[in-house]
Amino acid sequence: MKKLSVLSVFFAFAAICSVDAQSHDSLWTRQGVAAATLSQVSLSNWSAGGEGSVAYNLMFNYDADYKNGKHLWDNRLELAYGMIWSQSKGSQKNNDRIFLTSMYGYEIGHNWYFSALGTFQTQFANGFDYSLNPKHKISRFMAPGYLSVGLGFTWKPRDWFSATFSPLTWRGTFVLDDDLFWDANGAPISAFGVKHGKHFLNELGANIRLEVKHDITHNINLYSRLDLFSNYLHKPQNIDVQWDIVLSASLTRWLSANLTLNMVYDDDVKFPRKDGSMGGSRFQIREIFGLGLQTSF
Repeated sequence: MKKLSVLSVFFAFAAICSVDAQSHDSLWTRQGVAAATLSQVSLSNWSAGGEGSVAYNLMFNYDADYKNGKHLWDNRLELAYGMIWSQSKGSQKNNDRIFLTSMYGYEIGHNWYFSALGTFQTQFANGFDYSLNPKHKISRFMAPGYLSVGLGFTWKPRDWFSATFSPLTWRGTFVLDDDLFWDANGAPISAFGVKHGKHFLNELGANIRLEVKHDITHNINLYSRLDLFSNYLHKPQNIDVQWDIVLSASLTRWLSANLTLNMVYDDDVKFPRKDGSMGGSRFQIREIFGLGLQTSF
């Protein structure tokens, strides 16, 4: 049922946005892409070894940007979900993302805007520690969930590039699941910076965002977003980093290749040791390459 609900969310957003994209308004620039990739391996008496597997990944990205006189309003929605099934390990999640961001700017000078930036991020389904204990849950919807709001200035010298500096940024981290406050050994821990027994973490700091939306050629698109956040209230020298890169190439009308690269460092996110106890922070990297069906609108 959970898998069907995730699929229904993807199809509902794709249908709504594709209809919306058909309406014409010169003040709005809308662009979206929905992609589905599937891979399958079957082996029988294969001397080189290996095992059968099936994997799928769904991706939906949508931009809606508004420009009217001194007013600028940029919006982006990202949805992603993927699963892999193998004979020995069963079903495992390999991709899960809900990301929504909105930036409003009022022009105060040539290419300069006074701006407000808001971001929300979480995931669809439960996440488990497959490397140590595949039954130990480590995340779920709104655990964590991130909500941030910032005020500052945006420099946008080109339609495809913008830089936003928000020296006054509030970020809230939600962990709405008490199961996450215990490690695999049953010891109490903090989760994503939220202390045991709490469900919320307040942070106040500064955020810098660099964003690129660029059509390299008529059929190759690059999207890159780099966020740097420093918490004034606790270890401001430890900069949180989130860098997302999506490279899409349309091979035919329906066939495409997509490369997604996510790089994250969050000082509040700790990783378990081999004995199940909680360790320190690590630099996280995820790379997903897909070849499959895609529709753009």
